[in-house]
Parts: sequence; structure tokens; C-alpha cells
Amino acid sequence: MTNNHTLRNILLVAALAVALAAPWVAYPVFLMTALCFALFACAFNLLLGFAGLMSFGHAMFFGMAAYFFGHTVKEWGWRPEFGILASVLGAAALGAVTGALAIRRQGIYFAMITLAFSQMIYFFCVQAPFTHGEDGLQGIPRRAFLGGLIEVKDDRAMYYVVLAIVLFGFAAVYRIIHSPFGQVLKAIRENEQRAISLGYNANLYKLLAFILSAAIAGLAGSTKAMVLQFATLTDVTAAMSGEVVLMALVGGIGTLAGPVVGAFVIITMQNYLAAAGEWVLVIQGAIFVVIVLAFRKGIVGEIGDLVRRRPKPGPAGSSA
Repeated sequence: MTNNHTLRNILLVAALAVALAAPWVAYPVFLMTALCFALFACAFNLLLGFAGLMSFGHAMFFGMAAYFFGHTVKEWGWRPEFGILASVLGAAALGAVTGALAIRRQGIYFAMITLAFSQMIYFFCVQAPFTHGEDGLQGIPRRAFLGGLIEVKDDRAMYYVVLAIVLFGFAAVYRIIHSPFGQVLKAIRENEQRAISLGYNANLYKLLAFILSAAIAGLAGSTKAMVLQFATLTDVTAAMSGEVVLMALVGGIGTLAGPVVGAFVIITMQNYLAAAGEWVLVIQGAIFVVIVLAFRKGIVGEIGDLVRRRPKPGPAGSSA
């Protein structure tokens, strides 16, 4: 246990060092986009991996938060931190409404309800004046953070702001999972009837998990809109919901680092295989099939299993 804890701390410090140095060796906008999707995948994983709820409509929180941010910052002139806060609260409110109805059903019926709500939000975004329909919200200004203390016109400066926001989101997910609330969620995922028999209100816990997941997805969506300076219908499509499912599965459902790894794998593929056009989807599908067949627990899940199965060294002086 001590060795595993030490190894985890070393990997955490190494990952933080890489994250701090990354914009000096890689394209900052690519890195920021990958970080936003990593946070989005973590939000989805909180719902599926730890609460056992499969959502096919998580893009509605991601995309609507992007629209909320763009509208408040561009049209109303709000500071970006207030725009992000409004977007997170808006996504959480949308999650409360959809979750209150969706959790009345289980399994595939729950997933289909989330998909139906996502399609409703998509068509709302097509028609709503503030989203500008198929044109989307373009030219969202990059305003300085904290009343002008942090200037973000330079991509590297923006990167460190985004990194701080994403690390805050990761810390929130970690705290939720390792809190008593998170332990109850795991109990409900494993055996809901037993959790109910112990006196827990399963529906209330699932609703709270849904709202928290929606809020963190909203944080990811608003941050992405701030980075790329636009919000479009692509962010609320069913394809986006499917993409975040793919990210979580590739990295490893139910692991903390899995969605992050999965998001970086998928975004890297999309970035470097963009010249292949529609073939990117075919390549993604092929990789997904291989991972499902060969790495059923995802990349991080399989690596974790290998580490756990590693033979432990015997006591000093023992013979073979």
C-alpha cells in the first residue's frame, strides 16, 4: 500500500510538471482543447463510472454552457469568471430539470430519456435567437481575468488559466468520489436495493450526482468557448455525447485518470488525422473496437490491473 501511494504521488508530481511545461513544447490551443475535453470526460465518468448511470445526452450541458458563456461575455459584457460561473449554474439547473425526470427510469430507458432531452436542446439551439442558429456565436472576446489582473490574449497565458480551471474541476471530481457521498454512490451502483434497505434515498443521490456531473460538464464547455472564442451547434449534437462516451471507455470507466488519457488520445487523433477527412471516424471506430476487445477496462484500467498483479517482493533473506 505504501509503495502504491508513493508511486501515485510520483506520477502526480510528474504529470503536473509535464502540464506546466507543455505549452512551451506543444501548440497551446491544442493542449487547452484537450484539457477541456478531459474535464468533460471526467464529468461523464462521475455519472457512469461511479453512479452507474449511462447518459447519451451529456453534450447538452457542455454545449449550453458554451452558449451561456458566449452570450454573457459577448452580448452582456460580463467578465469571463462571471460568465463561467453563470454557465456552470445554468448547466446545473438544466441537469436538475432533466435529471429529476430521467432518474425515474433505469438502464436503457434512463439513457434514452437523456438522449431525448439532448435532441430537444439541440433543436432549441437551432431556433433560439441568442445562439444565432447554424452560424453559432462567433468572436467571443478574450477578456482579462480577475478584473484585469491576468491578461489572457497570449495563448500561453491563457493556457495556465485553463489549466488552473481544469485542475479545480479534477479536484472537485476527486473530492466527490472520495467523500461519504461518493461511497454511497458506489454502493448504489453495485446494489441499489441493498443501499435502499440501509436507509439511503437512492433517487436523491442519483439526482445530486447528475447535477454535479452536469455542472462540471458545464465548466468544461464554458472553458472551451473561452479558449476557441466560439460556440456552435457541434457542441450540443448527439455525436458530441457519443464522443465523450468513447473518451471515457478508451481511457477506462471508473478510474480517475482514464477519462483524461482517453480524451487526449481522441483529441490527438482528431488533430493529427484531420487531413483524412471522414476517415477519422472510421479510424476511431476501429480503435474503439480493438480497445473493447483487447482492453476491456480501458487503457488506464488495464495498466492498473497489470500493476496490481505484479508479484510482490518477498521478505529479505527468503529463499526461492
